[in-house]
Amino acid sequence: MEELPVPQNIKISNITCDSFKICWDMEARSKERITHYFIDLNKKENKNSNKFKHKDVPTKLVAKAVPLPMTVRGHWFLSPRTEYTVAVQTASKQTDGDYAVSEWSEIIEFCTADYSTVHLNQLLEKAEVIAGRMLRFSVFYRNQNKEYFDHAREVQENRMLPSVKDNSGSHGSPISGKLEGVFFSCNTEFNTGKPPQDSPYGRHRFEVQADALFNPDTNLYFGDFYCMYTAYHYVILVLAPKGSRGDDFCKQRLPALDITNNRFLTCKQDEEGDGSLVFHHAQDVILEVIYTEPVDLAMGTVAEISGHQLMSLSTVNAKKDPSCKTCNISVGR
Repeated sequence: MEELPVPQNIKISNITCDSFKICWDMEARSKERITHYFIDLNKKENKNSNKFKHKDVPTKLVAKAVPLPMTVRGHWFLSPRTEYTVAVQTASKQTDGDYAVSEWSEIIEFCTADYSTVHLNQLLEKAEVIAGRMLRFSVFYRNQNKEYFDHAREVQENRMLPSVKDNSGSHGSPISGKLEGVFFSCNTEFNTGKPPQDSPYGRHRFEVQADALFNPDTNLYFGDFYCMYTAYHYVILVLAPKGSRGDDFCKQRLPALDITNNRFLTCKQDEEGDGSLVFHHAQDVILEVIYTEPVDLAMGTVAEISGHQLMSLSTVNAKKDPSCKTCNISVGR
């Protein structure tokens, strides 16, 4: 019996965080005998697994021979932002139920995509459920060590410069390793209405009036929702001055929030007072706010805090708990 054609020139397209399309070329010989495709998908660290496969070993996905390109979705729990390898066989189901198969194709590598705005909106909706009531606040603050602020004064023209966001939070977050910004906090203690005196990031704190960073000329975006195997949940928000490079980046990738009406961080005019801006933050989540532009130290003050440096609360490169039902969505991790 003539051998089945080996798939050639495999092409991967339409890649999302949990699906892709695959197609390939085949010689015409014995093409009509093909009833199924065997598709072998591995995370890239296992890319040598194919060479140990024999022609008669069942593969990970047996798919009926549908017209190409074929969409692969839901057959595996694909993770976003993950490198995979894929190889293909053609197969012909025999009368005894066994399969005649071709040789394996060449191995192709590809990487799944970040969460889309559809997935981020699902995370946003989950975060809204637990955000809690809104508390008033007046300052954004950033803790670092003394050397950080000395360096900003002496080398960076008295400015805190944006840096690339680390890989903390959801694995599929489109801002990790890509968006540049300066991290701020704004959570307050409910009994004092002021920032807490402890911080995991350093004993020196820069404080700036909220309206310097957050005002009607600023756009607000939802970035992520996660936890780190603890009861605390974190929401990442992005503040981007309208028309800035950071604003352009976020517009294409993140859900925009109404600055006067959302469950996390608001800025609105005080209708009962003098018309000045008033600010509120969600009580039941810890907000991590990324400001996408440089911040001049002259805009605020730097002082030493009286509390402790609680390193255990640091979220630097923190891994998201993939088992938490509160902050995970059904796709990826």
